[in-house]
Amino acid sequence: MKIILDTNILIHIEDPKELSRNLQDLLRILREHGHQPFIHPASLHDVNNDPDPRRKKVILSKLGGYPLLESPPQPTDEFLSIVGLPSNFNEKIDNEILFAIYKNTADFLITEDHGLHKKALQLYLDDRVLSVDSALEYFKSLHARKVPRHTLLKEDFVRNLDINDPFFDSLKEDYEGLSEWFKKISIEGRKCWVYHDEDDKIRALLILKEENEPILTSPPLSVAKRLKISTLKVDMPGFKIGELLLKIAFQYCIDNQIFETYLTHYRKEDDGLINLLEEFGFEMVGTLGNNEEVYLKQFIPEEKDLSPIGLAKKYYPSFKDSPSIKKFVVPIRPEYHDRLFPDYQKRQMKLTEYFEINIQGNTIKKAYLSHSKIRKIKSGDVLLFYRSSDQKRITSVGVVERILRTGEPDSILRFVGKRSVYSYEEIKKLAQKPVLVILFRHHLNLPNPLGLDYLREHNILNYAPQSIIEINHSQYEFIIKGGRLDERFTVS
Repeated sequence: MKIILDTNILIHIEDPKELSRNLQDLLRILREHGHQPFIHPASLHDVNNDPDPRRKKVILSKLGGYPLLESPPQPTDEFLSIVGLPSNFNEKIDNEILFAIYKNTADFLITEDHGLHKKALQLYLDDRVLSVDSALEYFKSLHARKVPRHTLLKEDFVRNLDINDPFFDSLKEDYEGLSEWFKKISIEGRKCWVYHDEDDKIRALLILKEENEPILTSPPLSVAKRLKISTLKVDMPGFKIGELLLKIAFQYCIDNQIFETYLTHYRKEDDGLINLLEEFGFEMVGTLGNNEEVYLKQFIPEEKDLSPIGLAKKYYPSFKDSPSIKKFVVPIRPEYHDRLFPDYQKRQMKLTEYFEINIQGNTIKKAYLSHSKIRKIKSGDVLLFYRSSDQKRITSVGVVERILRTGEPDSILRFVGKRSVYSYEEIKKLAQKPVLVILFRHHLNLPNPLGLDYLREHNILNYAPQSIIEINHSQYEFIIKGGRLDERFTVS
């Protein structure tokens, strides 16, 4: 596969300083599996712009050992209308490099530039524009013989955490009085969700608080029942732990009849957290007196005329399910169901339970692959996942983002990025016949998963589905009622 290394990665590779362990491991995996790193010609222009002639000469001589991407296309007006016209030389370079991915001139871009990552989100290219850490985890998973298992993200008391753990150093810098606050909530018996690595070091932390009070922004937000995300911090890039922590916060809201959540945040340069928040419907609604920004997310739609995808993104986990939107039952084998939906159980997920960490399971945005020949599915349609073989139940609801039909393994890999639960070898085997690839958002699990007896009784399915089946709106309504899905999260 063709992989573009951005200037910030290239300079780091060729710098006389010691490489980070993750970058070493990534380069080794790329070499071992025959993936070819390329330089975009625009990167050479970037280096040529260096005002230090000696340093420029040294770097250019070292970069000469990498192949150049031949005749990459230039950004079109349509592309620039999405990402914006460049305001300086660096943005012009960034646009040219990103356009090569947009036009499939290369498969992936590896960069530490948060601006490029933000533009990639706008273009639905976020699964192909990777940081070093994300790229390492993606390529490790792609070529792994087994799906990796990790230690558990568990619920614990704040008092059991060590405030002197280096994990808290950056929080102490941002928030004066953190130690005193930590002591206070420990005495209160506040709980948290925490991830410890193999050395028992804290790598991720979520602390929540229910509130029913105004938020003193300017202008202030009125009194309402809200969930405050008091702490959300991850020191584990590439594993989608941030997305998992948001899922837990959202599920807490669903379970406890809370329909707004918010957090406060000091904006930083190249701030990746803001990109994540905006992708799942948080909006900056004001600042506090100390210039701390407030990001609010609502669950119950106020703007019901949004497109199905627009509404699913802004008001997630709410979604559109009007009669004009098609509904499909999607069979999935238990082993893939476990990997895609690790939070599913025979009953509604409870936050007192442990969560198994796996990259695809952590995500809200996922990929489903099959040999189905159905051609009716489109963006915004509703998917009802049927766990086959063992439980024979409809368990989960998703909304289609995009689809692709192809027999080219590399095209599948480019399309699904980090969302797929399939290994490289599995994808190559699948692609011996045309593959239907569905990118979707996992919205909800049914509180009452529906077995085949119920589906037969209500004339929804007469037999266990072997492939994707379209159902009508009346059949869908029986599923929503029988599955006890909270209809406040659906928009007709």
